Amino acid sequence: MNIRIILSALSMGVVLTGHAADFSLTSQDIAENRPLTSREVFQGFGCEGGNTSPELSWRNAPAGTKSYAITVYDPDAPTGSGWWHWTVVNLPASTSSLPRGVGSNLPAGAVQGRTDYGQPGFGGACPPVGDKPHRYQFTVWALKVDKLPLDNQASGALVGYMLNANALARATITSTYGR
Repeated sequence: MNIRIILSALSMGVVLTGHAADFSLTSQDIAENRPLTSREVFQGFGCEGGNTSPELSWRNAPAGTKSYAITVYDPDAPTGSGWWHWTVVNLPASTSSLPRGVGSNLPAGAVQGRTDYGQPGFGGACPPVGDKPHRYQFTVWALKVDKLPLDNQASGALVGYMLNANALARATITSTYGR
């Protein structure tokens, strides 16, 4: 009897994992374990870059997806809590990509939260000089809700909390950058 329960649970886990694994994120501008270019580097804080968000495309969202979100997070920042470089929520379910440098030309209803630079919008990579290269996690989130109750002053931590509470799946590209 216990073996049936275990096999049933494993079977359900395989189905859920297999379905979520179909959800994928690609980009013409960034790649897994590859360095970011100066285009994606912040302009300020001692960094001189283009501060431009990369092109992002996703596909195979799970059934029930009602909206998407995008986050860019540096877990290696020497803050004790990482660094939020970009949060975008309330992207309509009909969205499947964002062009390079999307800025304020997001789909209607989308909201960019406040980065750890202190303002909404994309804030590129800018690790301290001499640190080992940092990881930059570009993540698209498939959400089970149409809209999150957040505005452009929402912190990365609050956005992250709301995303984890409402995620159906997520897909990530982790790029690197050091100086």
